[in-house]
Amino acid sequence: MLRNFLTVGGWTMLSRILGLVRDQLLAALMGAGALQDAYQVAFRLPNMFRRLFGEGAFNAAFVPLFSSVMTREGKDEARLFARQALGVMLVWLVFLCVLGEVFMPQILRVIAPGFLQNGDRYDLAVSLSRITFPYLVLICAAALLAGVLNGLHRFGMASAAYLAFNVVGIAAIVGAAPFFPNVAYAAAWGVTASGVVQLGLLAWACERARFGLSPLWPVLTPRIRLLLRRMVPGLIGSGVGQINLTIDTIIGTLLPAGSVSLMYFADRINQLPLGVLGAAAGTTLLPVLTRHLAAADHDAAHVAQNRSIEYVLLLTLPAVAGLLVLADPIMIVLFGHGSFTQHDAVLSAQSLRAYAMGLPAFVLVKVLSPAFFARGDTRTPVYVGIAILVLNALLNLALMKPLAHVGPPLASSLAACINVLCLGFLLWQRAALRLPGAMISRLIRVLVAAAGMGGGLWLAGFVLALPGPFLFRALWLAGMVGVGGMAYPVLLHGLGVIDLRVSWAAIARRLGRR
Repeated sequence: MLRNFLTVGGWTMLSRILGLVRDQLLAALMGAGALQDAYQVAFRLPNMFRRLFGEGAFNAAFVPLFSSVMTREGKDEARLFARQALGVMLVWLVFLCVLGEVFMPQILRVIAPGFLQNGDRYDLAVSLSRITFPYLVLICAAALLAGVLNGLHRFGMASAAYLAFNVVGIAAIVGAAPFFPNVAYAAAWGVTASGVVQLGLLAWACERARFGLSPLWPVLTPRIRLLLRRMVPGLIGSGVGQINLTIDTIIGTLLPAGSVSLMYFADRINQLPLGVLGAAAGTTLLPVLTRHLAAADHDAAHVAQNRSIEYVLLLTLPAVAGLLVLADPIMIVLFGHGSFTQHDAVLSAQSLRAYAMGLPAFVLVKVLSPAFFARGDTRTPVYVGIAILVLNALLNLALMKPLAHVGPPLASSLAACINVLCLGFLLWQRAALRLPGAMISRLIRVLVAAAGMGGGLWLAGFVLALPGPFLFRALWLAGMVGVGGMAYPVLLHGLGVIDLRVSWAAIARRLGRR
């Protein structure tokens, strides 16, 4: 599981780095204003549905069923089930896409009510959304193929294919912008084109795995009915984070122009650790838990789940400390260029700190949710999710005026923390979550090590102020990250969480084999 965790995490990290380059281009060319806001809303809509219908609810219901069919009935039955599911998904998504294209003006009145105050921004958002919305069909079909590959334990290609989104996006922004009225149109067409490429790559990967899939005409077989029953409630249970971000966007459109952009770029940095660790943990843990529970090996399921919790917190907590301390220089160095001013970067850093406070909770939701899904329970996260959505909306309304662009991110972080507490308590009540005393002790020491690293970085930044020229700023930031990266494992070693000598010996053996 750890090897698969690192495989998915590695490919996701590479994708996030390319995504950072793409976002830097968007920031430099469009800045933080009405044009950027319109594009971000246009991208948010299909991306939200992708997370809900594709990576979220569908995968949460499909992967356990697919893995169970593969284990109990063999490869042919599993392929038949996947082809049936693909047929049902495509018919539903095409219908949804047509509705979206027709009623896009009305949809944007709901998700971007603040744009109505500026007719040009609203009209632009409608045009861009109609360009990006077909991405929904393509990427959700791609998510099904990725789920099949994950069920076959071919995690590498399933994760690597998502690089295409950022590669094609960068190419569109750089190469196609001169042929469109503005950069936003080029970026929007790049989104849809990337969906075509991703779907093609994953279809090719399934063929290479000798598991080629062509959709069958939709038939509601008993197994498909079971899939739909598990999927429908999971639309909320697995998509709480995305719906919360959409609420943030709705509130952001009611704030001064540029607020949506400030929160978007902050969230993109927050998504580096969240996307890498959350995606890796959730993707690799779900089939492992399903397999252990299908074999009635509950002890192994507990061990796998606890290991995932330890892995993600070991890597997430220092990320939180680093983001809280270095938010300003991170945003200035990465985005403070071109149309995105240094003042914009500092304001966006305020949103980043608010998102970072909830980072452990955002990641733990990805670890705890599979514990329900692997047991065929997609209802419980729904009930928790509904309560969290209401709470997030109330917190947004309470914080938007006094905190402006910091309010929605802080509301999401607080809601995520309560989400984790609720999910953890329910799993503990059902004896599906056991945290040994030794594990709790290790996690406390991890927290102390992360806090010590963050304190050291704050002191170093206080003594050595951020320089003026860009090159020196970049070197300063790289140096601070490097110092933190070296200090953290030393602190872990000193607190007895890890043994660096054993770790170095294992790395040396690994390199020796190569």
